[in-house]
Amino acid sequence: MRLEAEERGDLLVVHVQEERIDAAAAIQFKDRMREVVVTPAPRVLLDLSKVTFLDSSGLGAVVSVMKLLGPERRLELAALAPVVQKVFRLTRMDRVFTIHEQVSDAY
Repeated sequence: MRLEAEERGDLLVVHVQEERIDAAAAIQFKDRMREVVVTPAPRVLLDLSKVTFLDSSGLGAVVSVMKLLGPERRLELAALAPVVQKVFRLTRMDRVFTIHEQVSDAY
């Protein structure tokens, strides 16, 4: 799972460099995120602009990362493709996460 991270003040931006977060990639995604979020930023922004498909396993992996961060750190999402956005909306997880139209909206 290819992830690129950059710090922007109190924000850690994690760019997902894969098209899919599905059952085959969910465990790798969680493992890589566990490595990346050791940076102690209070906010973590997940850039999903390259992700065109996310299934229930992928959604579960994103929720797991949110739980991993704990209550003192926020996981936010940005640049969701329409199909990915639909998954969050149908599961009402769009009410759990702060979702930004673009990565730059979170700065």
